Amino acid sequence: MKLAQSEPSNTHSLIDAIDQVSTVLFGKESSVRLAFCCLLAKGHLLIEDMPGMGKTTLAQALAQVLGIKFNRVQFTSDMLPADILGTNIFDQTKSKFRFHPGPIFTHLLLADEINRTNPKTQSALLEAMAEGQVSVEGKTWRLMSPFFVIATQNPLSQIGTFPLPESQLDRFLMRLSLGYPSDQAERLLLQTPNASQPALDSVISMDKLSEYQGLLSDIHASDTLLDYVQALLANTRTHKDLSYGLSPRGAQALMSAARAWCLLEGRDYLIPEDIQAVAPSVFVHRLSLSAESIEAAEQIVKALLTTTPV
Repeated sequence: MKLAQSEPSNTHSLIDAIDQVSTVLFGKESSVRLAFCCLLAKGHLLIEDMPGMGKTTLAQALAQVLGIKFNRVQFTSDMLPADILGTNIFDQTKSKFRFHPGPIFTHLLLADEINRTNPKTQSALLEAMAEGQVSVEGKTWRLMSPFFVIATQNPLSQIGTFPLPESQLDRFLMRLSLGYPSDQAERLLLQTPNASQPALDSVISMDKLSEYQGLLSDIHASDTLLDYVQALLANTRTHKDLSYGLSPRGAQALMSAARAWCLLEGRDYLIPEDIQAVAPSVFVHRLSLSAESIEAAEQIVKALLTTTPV
């Protein structure tokens, strides 16, 4: 299976979409590729970074190349679940309540600074992420399909944050940190006039996106590849610096993300490099450390990938 053969034209390909998004997010091709993996695997993405690193730009660019509805919500400490989910409003002309949907009724939701809001509102959003529906006053409403959440959070050292508990962090398939651009990318950024983000062409329809997502189930994982994955999982559960390792749901997330990476590589069979490419983004926010440090978790994951035999 080759991507170039699965599409009648390169204009409507995943690679073309990744290239387009990369033109507005200088020097972050790897992060853009991982974000597409998360979308293809039908997961949700958490981005932890300082303000001004391009988190909003990434979300808007993804929505443009996919031609899907996009909403952005700025989370604050006084926000209520109804501000996200919606509420019933009394219609005087019809003498009955009418449901007024909230911003969560969209294809791509940017939940900006999710750790600025209170745990009750966080839980309402994360429940919708897990179940693809919301319940308001006893009635259930289905969300749009596809439904993709990109949540951003500030470093926990900043004042006024409500850290997401482990059970809620696990609802995010992947976690990214965009970080500072390289010197070359930053020079290009400085040379570019400070104008609004250019409009990108929609290159993947929702039907085509659904077709790509369906291809993941056809990607083969050999017994030897699964042996490697299980050895990697076992090492996270016995590591001396980890309180606990990767859960079965985390293991499924790893395989889904790896299959999406494999699809972007144009193959229909998994190899260890697919696992290694996505493992840091899948592992880090799911591992419990004795020292609460994301950097320490990343170093542990790198060591596990280096020492686990392929």
